Amino acid sequence: MKTTIGAFLLKRLRQLGIRHVFGVPGDYNLQFLEQIKEADGLEFIGTCNELNAAYAADGYARLNGAAAILTTYGVGELSAICGVAGAAAEHVPMVCITGAPPLRAMEQGWLLHHTLAEGNYDDMLNCYRQFTVAQTRLTPLNAVTETDRVLIACQQEKRPVYIQLPSDVSYLTIDAPDEPLVIPSHSDPERLEAALAHLLELWSEARRPALLIDMDADRFGLAGPLRQLVAKAQIPYASMTTAKGVLDETDPLWLGHYIGRSSPPRAKEAVETSDFLIATAPRFTEANSGHFSQSLPPAHTVQLGGRRTAIGGEFYEGVVARDLVEAFTERVGRVEAEAAPPRPQDGWIVEPSAALTQARLWPRIARFIAPGDVVIAESGTSNIGLTPQVLPAGTTYITANIWGSIGYTLPAVLGTALADEKRRHLLFIGDGSFQLTVQELSTILRLRLKPIIFLLNNRGYTIERFILGMKDAYNDVANWRYTELPGVFAPEGDFFVAQAGTEQELETVLQQAAASGKLSFIELHLDPFDAPDTLKKFGPATAEFDYGPRGPQRA
Repeated sequence: MKTTIGAFLLKRLRQLGIRHVFGVPGDYNLQFLEQIKEADGLEFIGTCNELNAAYAADGYARLNGAAAILTTYGVGELSAICGVAGAAAEHVPMVCITGAPPLRAMEQGWLLHHTLAEGNYDDMLNCYRQFTVAQTRLTPLNAVTETDRVLIACQQEKRPVYIQLPSDVSYLTIDAPDEPLVIPSHSDPERLEAALAHLLELWSEARRPALLIDMDADRFGLAGPLRQLVAKAQIPYASMTTAKGVLDETDPLWLGHYIGRSSPPRAKEAVETSDFLIATAPRFTEANSGHFSQSLPPAHTVQLGGRRTAIGGEFYEGVVARDLVEAFTERVGRVEAEAAPPRPQDGWIVEPSAALTQARLWPRIARFIAPGDVVIAESGTSNIGLTPQVLPAGTTYITANIWGSIGYTLPAVLGTALADEKRRHLLFIGDGSFQLTVQELSTILRLRLKPIIFLLNNRGYTIERFILGMKDAYNDVANWRYTELPGVFAPEGDFFVAQAGTEQELETVLQQAAASGKLSFIELHLDPFDAPDTLKKFGPATAEFDYGPRGPQRA
C-alpha cells in the first residue's frame, strides 16, 4: 500500500497497543505532531518537560505493555535521557522518537540550532545507543525495514529503542505492507522439548521446590503462567523486592521477600535449600540482595530469561520462557490445596490524637489499598515503608527499585492513569521528590485524571538523612504550601485537598478521598527525623558500603 513514512510509523505504534504519545513540541517534530493529530486512535499528551514525558511513558508501558515519547533533536532528547535510562534499567519497552533536522542537512553536516554546531549528527545516536537496544535514522529507503526492526527489538527485549525522524521525510510516500507487525515469539521446538525433559527430570526428584520471582516475570508475560503453575503444583514462592506484587502476596504459598541474609526465615530457607528452584532472571543489586548476600543452589536453579533458559549449568538458547512454563504446567500433576488458615488481623486501632509516625502510617495505608489498585511508590521512604506491607490480590505495584531516580513517580502516575482509567491509582511521594517534577501535576489536572496523591511532608530527603547528614542543610528542602498547588495549577479544577498530622485526621481524609471520585491531594505531616525501621538499618549500611571504613559516617 502507499502511505507516508510518518503514517506508517504511527500505524505500527497503534499495532503495539499504544494509544498515547508523550512529549514536548519542537520545530523538528511539529510535522509529525500534525500527523499524530490526524491519526485515528492516537493522542499526543504534552508534558511540561521531556524528562517527565519519559517518566510518564515508563509508567504507561508498565500497564500497557509499550509506550512512546516524542522529543526534538538535541535539547529535547537529552532532557529525556535520564528517564529512558531508567526504562532500560527496569526493562520497560519504550519507543523514543526524536524529530531530527532535515535529512539533507544531516548528510551534508550543516551547522544548525539544537546541535553542537560542528556538523556531527551521530552524537545523539551515540548517546542513545548506551540506553536502547536498537537505534535508527529513518530515510525513504529504509523506513519500512528499520521501523519494523527496532519495534520488534523493543518488544522482544522489553527495553527502549530510538528512532530519528528527519523533519523533511515524514510526509514522503513509500510502499508499505498491509500486514500487521508480527513479534516473533516462538521457541525452537527441539530446544523446547529438550529443556522440558530436563525440567521434568529435576522435578521428578524434587522434594523442596520453590519459585523466586523478579521483575522479568512481569515484563515477559510470565506472571499469569506462573500463577497457574503455583495453583496446580502448589509450589511455594518468594518475591524479590524488585518484583513486589507480581504474584499474590495473600496466598498462603507466598513466603515473603527474598533479600539474601535480610530475608524472613521462611523465604531464606526455601530459596537457599531448594532442590528445584525456578527463578525469573533475577538481578541482584546491593539493595535487593542484602548487600550481595544471596545464595541460590546452582545445580538446582532454573533461570528463565526472555529467549534463553538455563537449567543448572546447561543453556537452552531459543527457548521462550512463557512456552516452557506453560508446557511444564501441562505435564505436572495437580496437587490439592489444603484449606488455608485465616490470616490474622493486624489489630490496628486508631489513636485519635497521636501524631502520624512512619511505624503506624504504612500498616494503615496497607489497609486502605484495595484489590485491583495501582500503587506507585516513590524511591526512598514511600517504597521502603510499603515494601514490607502485604498487598491485596490484583494490586499492581510500581516503583523504580533499580534506577531509583527521585521524582519519577509523579509523571509516572500520569502514564498509569492514562493506560488504565478504570482502576484506582494511589501515589505516595515525598516532598523532596515532589519538588523535582511537580509541574506534571498540572497535566494530570488538565486531563481530569483522578489519582489519589499522598504527599509526605517531612521537610527534606529522609533517606539521605539516614545515610549521612541527619541534620545538615543539604538534606533540607523548602517547605511549600503544598495543598495550594492544585488550585494554582487548575484554578477551576474539581479536586479534593486535605492535610493530616494525626491518626484521626488521617482516618477522616482517607474516607473523604475514597468517596470523593475526584483527584485527591493529601499532605501528610511527619517528623523529619522519623523513618520506617527498614530505612533506619538501610541508611547506615549504605553509608558503610558507599564510603568505607574511613568515611565521614564514622565521625
